[in-house]
Amino acid sequence: MKFTKRITMHLAIAGVALSVTACSMMGPQQPDWQEDKEYRVTILHTNDHHGRFWQNRNGEYGMAARKTLIDNIREEVALDNGNSLLLSGGDINTGVPESDLQDAEPDFRGMKMLKYDAMALGNHEFDNPLSVLKKQQEWAGFPFLSANILDEKTGKPLFDAYKIFQADDLKVAVVGFTTDDTIKLGNPEFLDGIKIESPIEVAKTLIPKLRKQADLVIAVTHMGHYKNGEHGGNAPGDVALARAVPGIDVVVGGHSQNPLFEPDEQNGTLILQAHEWGKYVGRLDFIYKNGDIVASEYRLIPVNLKKKIKDAEGNSVRVFLEDEIAQDPAMLEMLTPFQEKGQTELNVEIGFSDVDFVGERSIVRSEETNLGNLIAIAMKDKVNADIGIMNSGGIRDNLEKGVVTYKSVLKVQPFGNMVSYVDFTAAELTDYLSAAAAKQAGTGAFAQFDGVSLTLVGDTATNIMVNGEALDANQTYRIALNNYTASGGDGYPKIVDHPNYVNSGYVDADVMVEYIQNHSPLKAADFAPTGDVIR
Repeated sequence: MKFTKRITMHLAIAGVALSVTACSMMGPQQPDWQEDKEYRVTILHTNDHHGRFWQNRNGEYGMAARKTLIDNIREEVALDNGNSLLLSGGDINTGVPESDLQDAEPDFRGMKMLKYDAMALGNHEFDNPLSVLKKQQEWAGFPFLSANILDEKTGKPLFDAYKIFQADDLKVAVVGFTTDDTIKLGNPEFLDGIKIESPIEVAKTLIPKLRKQADLVIAVTHMGHYKNGEHGGNAPGDVALARAVPGIDVVVGGHSQNPLFEPDEQNGTLILQAHEWGKYVGRLDFIYKNGDIVASEYRLIPVNLKKKIKDAEGNSVRVFLEDEIAQDPAMLEMLTPFQEKGQTELNVEIGFSDVDFVGERSIVRSEETNLGNLIAIAMKDKVNADIGIMNSGGIRDNLEKGVVTYKSVLKVQPFGNMVSYVDFTAAELTDYLSAAAAKQAGTGAFAQFDGVSLTLVGDTATNIMVNGEALDANQTYRIALNNYTASGGDGYPKIVDHPNYVNSGYVDADVMVEYIQNHSPLKAADFAPTGDVIR
């Protein structure tokens, strides 16, 4: 959106952020909208679904409840003579086995029932062969958008770059952009023949063209929201896009998986993101009049999310953050066979072990174990890290000798945490290792390591060796860990705000499954405790 004049007021109404705006903007040369008529438009959005078509064990989120919520909002908007668009910031793939084992078919068919209008291609859409992605679009029945992912041979977008929707008299252009980090985050095997250009450079050419065709331009992106544009080792995200390219009214984002409870306004662009997994549905309502957006209102609506409280007897219980949303019966009927099939396939054999892997609480929380080593190695291997670190509280069961199944891995790692990584300087690494190695034995924080040896003297890690080599002050080092500890869980240093932090989007249990499949049979000697960390 290009402004010549702007007035903004922020008010608090029932916990909802309200922004009233006056602006002038570039639109089609011959607009169809009527003078002095108010047009009401609602944008609904989710992002980073990652296979969560079914509610979790606490009855939170899930596509059936999401459908009830969205249907009700659409009805409300229509009764107010408004128009709505439902958009996704991408990364539908790679999350839970029930979805992964079925190429996310239940998720895309669920999105079709939800009547999504379009989605951005996420980097995890390239975790599968292109033939699978094209099959997924057939299941979905709506456009997959990315203006900067091209067919290397033709130079044209691999999927649609944009679509123009009609909302009453208004033309709304929805254009897709995907992080250029996809080239390093996606599976190289499946990126052959694909060219990924800078979304910002593509936008600099494309957005002015769309401004001549449409009254409103919405970018649906999978680029990440980084506060104040400080993206560190990640590719530039939504803030950088908005600052570099004027003329975008709204960015509906994804990739960084953080909730924006208020839009981040940059260069006249409202940037939105709705966390992950369908935990929230983002809702932006605005009024368009005489070529201007004159009022807007935004909130994230929790989908049956709960919090823990103490009841009258002092017991910890979970209660809904807001009123419970009923699950849509038709969506449940469609998804149930997929959920049942997924549960059955969890019993499939994924490998074999010639040793019992120790995850027993009383042992793994007090000493190095072969299972702790296995998990740390698998995480390290997945994201090409130098060091793997696993909090023992995230290890919930033994992995017994013999046949290994998906289900047995999920018993070990049941929480659905994501594998993350961060690139540290030698000094930062020393500080982090000092904090991790000092975690008290007997607690869930007790750390399991791979790729490093050290001696803890007081609260300081000394004699640090990374994969057999002394620490180099001029080198950077990558550590792999789960997003729980990266967020400060178990008292670990919070590093999610570090400029080089990346949430890979890979679920820890799936990473372990993949490692076992690739290294079966598991040999005792490869994971035996080494005593390299001396506390």
